[in-house]
Amino acid sequence: MNNKITIIEGPTPTFEIASTDWSSAMVEAPDSYEVVLTNLRTMNGPGLIERCQQTWNQQDTMYLQYRNTIGMEQEVPIVAARCMDTDEGQKLVLWVRIKPEQIKLEVRRDDEED
Repeated sequence: MNNKITIIEGPTPTFEIASTDWSSAMVEAPDSYEVVLTNLRTMNGPGLIERCQQTWNQQDTMYLQYRNTIGMEQEVPIVAARCMDTDEGQKLVLWVRIKPEQIKLEVRRDDEED
């Protein structure tokens, strides 16, 4: 069974905290987890969504596999997925489950701020 979506090319995905009630309910577990989302460009969004649905229907876990910024291979469980058509092509939105210590916060300062 192919239960991984692998990023072969491109930069390390960026993750944003998903602050919705339903996403919090998806990860109720004894351990503490956060749900974050990432947006990926794809050539076959509907096919990837179908693979996710088949995996979940078999009560298995679907994973996002990628290389982090220092080149180490990482895997995170996917809890939800959506495909959208945009002007730039198909975009895959994935909600993934990570532990709070895996969250790397980026602080950005606007040029206008002191």
